[in-house]
This record gives sequence, structure tokens and C-alpha cells, in this order.
Amino acid sequence: MCLAIPGQIVDIDGSNSLTRMARVSFAGIIKEVSLAYTPEAGPGDYVVVHAGFALNTVDEEEARRTIELIHEMDDAG
Repeated sequence: MCLAIPGQIVDIDGSNSLTRMARVSFAGIIKEVSLAYTPEAGPGDYVVVHAGFALNTVDEEEARRTIELIHEMDDAG
């Protein structure tokens, strides 16, 4: 089973749409993420990330709902 996790872009490095990288915060844990699939994403945006790639942008409410559901699954397990 694959799982994509929402995180918030802290900052972006690079201007080339294929090689842009972002520092993304996942509940305070910062990871480097490729923005090759989401050239429209910018600092402060929430992105859904899988295997080091931001797959799409989401609004803050959807990101929070998803994170809450992940926590509920963890508590249930």
C-alpha cells in the first residue's frame, strides 16, 4: 500500500521547473521534495508528497483533514 502525505512548503530552491526542490514541513520534520510535477506550487502551499515528489497541491483544510485521518489510523492500529 502506498501513502502520500500532505506537507507545507517552507522554501524553494531553483527556478527550472524540472529541477526545483522544496523544503517541506511534515509536522515540523523538514524533508527535501521535488516540485517537478507541481510547477505552480510556492512557499506556504500544501502539497501531497509520495516518494520524494510533490504530486499535487491541496488547500490547508484538506491537508489538515488528511493528517487527522492518518493519526486516527495510527491510533487504531
